[in-house]
Amino acid sequence: MLYVENLGRDYRRGDSVLTVLDGVALNIKEREFVAITGPSGSGKSTLLGLLAGLDRPSRGQIVVDGIDITALSEDRLSDLRARKMGFVFQSFHLIQTLTALENVRVPAELLRDAAAAARAAEWLQRVGLGDRAAHYPAQLSGGEMQRVAIARASITHPRILFADEPTGNLDSQNGQIVMDILLETNRRSTLVLVTHNPQLAALAAREIQLRDGRIHRIIEHGRRGKGAAVHSKAAARSKGIPKRSSAGRARAVKSGKSRP
Repeated sequence: MLYVENLGRDYRRGDSVLTVLDGVALNIKEREFVAITGPSGSGKSTLLGLLAGLDRPSRGQIVVDGIDITALSEDRLSDLRARKMGFVFQSFHLIQTLTALENVRVPAELLRDAAAAARAAEWLQRVGLGDRAAHYPAQLSGGEMQRVAIARASITHPRILFADEPTGNLDSQNGQIVMDILLETNRRSTLVLVTHNPQLAALAAREIQLRDGRIHRIIEHGRRGKGAAVHSKAAARSKGIPKRSSAGRARAVKSGKSRP
């Protein structure tokens, strides 16, 4: 589904060059849930932006659903993003002058989907905001805005959904609701998520830990993530992201000994 080889990103600062990512290699399967973690400045958001085609790499190859996106023109890349990808930002990035329904409709309308309005209404119902369709972002809570953003990213049924710290600006209860929605979306789409939260990362099948722009290690949490089995119970209690169970300890794999 998503293949990355020798990926690197440099930024020039005057006469010097800052390397943010170097030598990253990944292979993510269809409908897999992968969490990207690491300390601030390790390159997590940069990697996510490259995978989603929001930025261009300095070197390396990114293949999405059989298409080498590093070789595409800007027009073809924009078309591919519209058809195959969805992106959820930490700060929501909703259009303030549009209602919740209108925000969700935007990606479908760009693809000239005649059923965009009906599909947007359906997605708002799915994320529990059917009664907020006519509300503007300023009239919504942070958790509600993030749910609108997820509905907007999901309306085109993307093959792969990217999320950059989707619970970072939310309290634990709203963070739990958003993660439940993302896990449900993962039933249909590959999910690649950046997070600082180790308990949230434990819900993923694999955790890719970055350090200094390189893959430090890969942690295998299991097919659906070792936290998935207890996630629904925690959601019912609305007490935040579930803790790791002792029965499902991760197997840490040094990146130099095993390829993802």
